[in-house]
Amino acid sequence: MAKLTAYFFSEDAKAQADFYIQALRGEIISIMKFGDLPNTQEDAKDRILHLEMKAAGVHFMLCDAVYQKLTHGSAINLSLEFEGEAEAHEAFSKLSEGGTVKKELSPEFWGSLFGQLEDKFGIPWMITTAAKTSQA
Repeated sequence: MAKLTAYFFSEDAKAQADFYIQALRGEIISIMKFGDLPNTQEDAKDRILHLEMKAAGVHFMLCDAVYQKLTHGSAINLSLEFEGEAEAHEAFSKLSEGGTVKKELSPEFWGSLFGQLEDKFGIPWMITTAAKTSQA
């Protein structure tokens, strides 16, 4: 069995992590800075080499893109499924602050809520709830 973890390369990993922690009720598990490495350039010493966090019950990892240019793409979205509608609405509202709503969170024909947004860091999200099963 494999484990998939989203790893964000960021212009400001700490600010991005703090945003997700507030939006998704999370916590930082660990932080390593470039300054922890030997022979790090002075201007990179306070930048984030690796940050691990947990939010909405999911592990995420982030780092500052110190030595590379960031390019945001549209080929992948992060999808978060919540058991309850209140949780989904709260996450959607908080993640969309400063970002762009692509599709409002609303009921869909398959029996769940679904919405899409791009957060203020340029990350695309799909927020959904577990589909309600019909009882025959």
